[in-house]
Amino acid sequence: MRRYLFLAGFVLLHVTGCLFAQQSPLRFAKDVNTIKEFDKMYAPPEHPILFVGSSSIRKWDDLERNFSSYVVLNRGVGGAITTDITYFANDIIFPYHPRQIVIYVGENDLVEDKSTADTLLQRFKALYTTIRSKLPEVPLVYISMKPSPSRAKFFEKAKQSNALIRDYISKEKNIVYVDIFPLMLDKTGKSREELFLDDMLHMNKKGYAIWEKAIQPHLLKK
Repeated sequence: MRRYLFLAGFVLLHVTGCLFAQQSPLRFAKDVNTIKEFDKMYAPPEHPILFVGSSSIRKWDDLERNFSSYVVLNRGVGGAITTDITYFANDIIFPYHPRQIVIYVGENDLVEDKSTADTLLQRFKALYTTIRSKLPEVPLVYISMKPSPSRAKFFEKAKQSNALIRDYISKEKNIVYVDIFPLMLDKTGKSREELFLDDMLHMNKKGYAIWEKAIQPHLLKK
């Protein structure tokens, strides 16, 4: 526990200094406040499996229905990069006292000109350390970045980032890496466009079906 508290303090000092050098996370303050107001009207389930991350989580419309036997909660923030989820952890993660957390974030970081695979790794480590500072034993599931056709030019960066994060996760406890990248490619190594909406970024039900099948074996029954 002390290890994570120390690392959290160190990493967050660095991350906080970088946050406003990038896009300000406060651009999502309205979205987060909407979530908090919704929670006042409709009490969230106790100790859910919490799904957090960017729009691929936010737009998973049938998530709570498809995983109803597990008692899950969707708290994705559309457009978020990794540092945004870290910044708002006290609003969209910790208040729910989750018994497990499923994370999809990082894909939006890829499009930043100055970001590298190591940038994405360091941002993930900051998020992971933040979570572990308050939830040291809660099981985590990390979903790899997906191969969206509209972001094909970033595939190499995505592959490198996935590999670095996977290696980091392999050395940690109570966290599972779910690799959905190859599951969404055809035999030639190109993205399966039939899994995506017209924007070739967000998924349709066929795409989410692949995620559901890959993630479900790792979810905890209540």
